[in-house]
Amino acid sequence: MSLPPLSPEQLVKPSHFELRMSLIFATLFVPLGTHLPYFPLWLQAKGFHAEQIAVILAAPMFLRVVTTPLLTALADKAGDRADVYIALVAASLLLSAGYFLPPTYAIVLAVSLVLTTVWTPHSPIADSLALSGVRRFGSNYTSMRKWGSISYLCANVAGGFILSATGSRAVPVIIFVALAAALVAGLFAPRLGRPRRSSPLSATDIQHSAPKLLNPYFLYFSIGVGVITASHAFLYGFVSIYWKSIGISDSVVGLLWAWGVVSEVCMFMMFTRFFNSFSVVSIMVMAGIGAIVRWIAFPLVWPLGLGVTGFFAVQSLHSVSVALVLIGLQKMIGETISEERTGAAQGIAYFSNGFFMAVVTLASGPLYDRFGVDGFFAMIPVALIGLALIGLAARSAPQRRLGR
Repeated sequence: MSLPPLSPEQLVKPSHFELRMSLIFATLFVPLGTHLPYFPLWLQAKGFHAEQIAVILAAPMFLRVVTTPLLTALADKAGDRADVYIALVAASLLLSAGYFLPPTYAIVLAVSLVLTTVWTPHSPIADSLALSGVRRFGSNYTSMRKWGSISYLCANVAGGFILSATGSRAVPVIIFVALAAALVAGLFAPRLGRPRRSSPLSATDIQHSAPKLLNPYFLYFSIGVGVITASHAFLYGFVSIYWKSIGISDSVVGLLWAWGVVSEVCMFMMFTRFFNSFSVVSIMVMAGIGAIVRWIAFPLVWPLGLGVTGFFAVQSLHSVSVALVLIGLQKMIGETISEERTGAAQGIAYFSNGFFMAVVTLASGPLYDRFGVDGFFAMIPVALIGLALIGLAARSAPQRRLGR
């Protein structure tokens, strides 16, 4: 598949390209690092019960698996993706102010639904800008992207300390201020023109290439990854609420979330040395087993008197149940999908992850309402289903490269 030639302007590297992209990644992940651990706490503080929290968290997930590919495709067709990024961040900033309105169930749900439409595409569009720099100018992607992980960690920790002093009412304020910072950084986004190849979530690319990817190995593997990932829905939705209910402070909650990210980064750093020789099926089996061990252990930590130290130990399994899934999926796509269909493969995998995560998140509310922390046990069969699908993928593994 031939690529269109670069224009003379596109061959000129924008000044301080890596620094500007690093700033974008750093500001991009601060609101995300606040929303995931602390937004459920704010919802609980506003009087929402577990089932309502689950709907507020899950409904945007269902919506964004449809809207995100459409908006990233729009960014690909625009004169410059940076302009689309700035517009989406500005819209996110304005819409996030909706959380300052009277927090009725209808208002919070409506704001969350509209906000996710313009917020979720930030990351894939930023990635597409960074990867264009990698292709055109030889920039180092990880040296830019690492600042997103660092800022996410800082948001986890700083958010906990801020909430310890102010209470959960600070969550919408932190998100609003963080999005304002992201908008300022976005104004300095490098202009690169249209991409030579569609972004990983391009709706057009998915539409054209998806039928060629409907083989058993890719489908079983992608759905299996989505289901194993979805077994984390109970954790993401309700673990902060659970930790607070047993008397763990906001600052320690932030440290527990940050420790999971630290363990994930450590796995990224040591994967090539220790795991690169393993097959993708073996990697995903390890990830599924790690998830199962995690869901067995979580409800037992406090009753067994293991305290906060026990939770830190269980959070270390984030390096297995999350990091290995992310790495294994990309390794599978790299090994079996030809380059011109990589974008469609990424899009289908994104849809699978998003859809199953939304389904399990929706179910997690009633589970927590009825069983509390024991709802983690219900995530075990979810992970087992994911492992069974990975087993089916192994049985249908191709003997040659797919997509040729």
